[in-house]
Amino acid sequence: MAPENYKESYRAHIRKEALKFASAHMTVFPDGSKEALHGHNYRTEVSVDLRTIALEQMISFDVFKSAMKQICDAWDEKVLLAKNCPFFKVIASSQKELEFTLCGKRYVLPADEVVLIERDNVTTETLSAEFCKQLVQKLDPKLIGSVILGIEVRIEEMTGQGASTIWKAESSASGK
Repeated sequence: MAPENYKESYRAHIRKEALKFASAHMTVFPDGSKEALHGHNYRTEVSVDLRTIALEQMISFDVFKSAMKQICDAWDEKVLLAKNCPFFKVIASSQKELEFTLCGKRYVLPADEVVLIERDNVTTETLSAEFCKQLVQKLDPKLIGSVILGIEVRIEEMTGQGASTIWKAESSASGK
């Protein structure tokens, strides 16, 4: 028999070999310098805090895997650039090309091979934050706060090196 003060909490984990993306980036530093353009094979993992594991409120892992795959596919084999970086400036943009400067260097890349991230840098920290934001936006709003209490997104750029973002749902007034 469980102690009187025993309370369970529930967390589901999703990590699959197929839920990854290979992207190039250039981390920018506060002094306006940057890394050279290089890439990583990023791995993703999502942990979901659940209010309940009762059958009538069960959420299939496929809900999360589908949303994760959409984001991974959008970022796979792309150059990820930080749209809000103070050292990033678009010179010209068309359906074919994106011409820009980053930290004083000029680049011209095929437009369909670039993804502009709504962040000020491209690091594992900002990628986990952006991935988490996009993941939450893809989920059914009725599940947020009712069954889904929080989400942690972990992005690894190599084994043992990565970052997490933790998102918490607003407290549900009804507590259901």
